[in-house]
Amino acid sequence: MAHDLKDVEIEKAQFVFSVYDWEGSGQMDAMDLGNALRALNLNPTIDLITKMGGTQKRGEKKVKFEEFLPIFSQVKKEKEQGCYEDFLECLKLYDKNEDGTMLLAELQHSLTALGERLDDVELENVFKDCMDPEDDDGNIPYGPFLQRLCDHAP
Repeated sequence: MAHDLKDVEIEKAQFVFSVYDWEGSGQMDAMDLGNALRALNLNPTIDLITKMGGTQKRGEKKVKFEEFLPIFSQVKKEKEQGCYEDFLECLKLYDKNEDGTMLLAELQHSLTALGERLDDVELENVFKDCMDPEDDDGNIPYGPFLQRLCDHAP
């Protein structure tokens, strides 16, 4: 096995893998690869998940634990992952009043038009789960939104 993981990381990976091994067959569906990596506190992009063998549809491909460990190790080394602080700095660019708020419309545009775009259903779910009500000027506090979003990420 080509990986450089510590024993405790391997144990965590085994536990997460077992959660996604729905049938107890020693394999997980490649569609769950991104969720498994996120459960291990990683934040891979959709492109990276696809590059590592993740699929968009259930039943297309299975991944064994021996295949999962090198993927986990590789994704751990990736620099193309954002964290709360990175995202917060990005949202500060939209904070015109420098008071921790931004226009809800700008956030909506950013999430549906830039980078890995959300579709309308995904956006609705994110807002329902993570959003505070907007104020009279159409602003929302982006820090709490982002914290809930990062805590809520699969």
